[in-house]
Amino acid sequence: MATSVLVVEDDVAIRDMLTFTLKQAGLTCESVGDAESGLDALKNNQPDMILLDWMLPGIDGIEFIRRLRANEFLANIPVIMLTAKGESEDMVKGLAVGADDYVNKPFSPPELIARIKAVLRRCQPPENEDAQKLQFGNLVLDTKSHRVTVDDVRVELGPTEFRLLHFFMKNPERAYGRSQLLDYVWGDTVYIEERTVDVHIRRLRKALEPTGHDQFIQTVRGVGYRFSVD
Repeated sequence: MATSVLVVEDDVAIRDMLTFTLKQAGLTCESVGDAESGLDALKNNQPDMILLDWMLPGIDGIEFIRRLRANEFLANIPVIMLTAKGESEDMVKGLAVGADDYVNKPFSPPELIARIKAVLRRCQPPENEDAQKLQFGNLVLDTKSHRVTVDDVRVELGPTEFRLLHFFMKNPERAYGRSQLLDYVWGDTVYIEERTVDVHIRRLRKALEPTGHDQFIQTVRGVGYRFSVD
């Protein structure tokens, strides 16, 4: 089955270009012009990926992602946001609320397709780890159900935070620099800034804070981060 993408973009010319580019790459595509229509579309079909414009009329991109991540059935859909150059603060906000990647406008079609494929690859656990469970005390990560629980109570994580925690739990007690985490978690073919790691670390800690497990994500001064239960 072809990969399906929902495009949420209010500029007609850009929306048409995105639709053409995606179909040329062999992807199926549904496109809408505002966030409300995008949320309605999700009630009928769950796409493999969402391309989300940042500056939308009515509900903006930030609120769209917040609503998406708050929905148990939609929370794991990866989102790439489309931003105009110079909107770096918006980019940080987008990553903070749960976007998985961003592409600056204007962008080339090959770059966009490469980003989509990279995000989709890292959102799917390797087959040989499909049934793997990782556990430290009462913190359990299940790659098969794509859930994190503490005492059987689910911890809500976005896709990127899930992958980050998965990597840390597979490699405890070892410090990793930001560039290393970008390579291992995001992939070495994705070109994004190192501060992206800090944004997702903050999101991961915030999600783990109510149960006290945020202390497992430790900052190593001059190096980066590590996962430690000590």
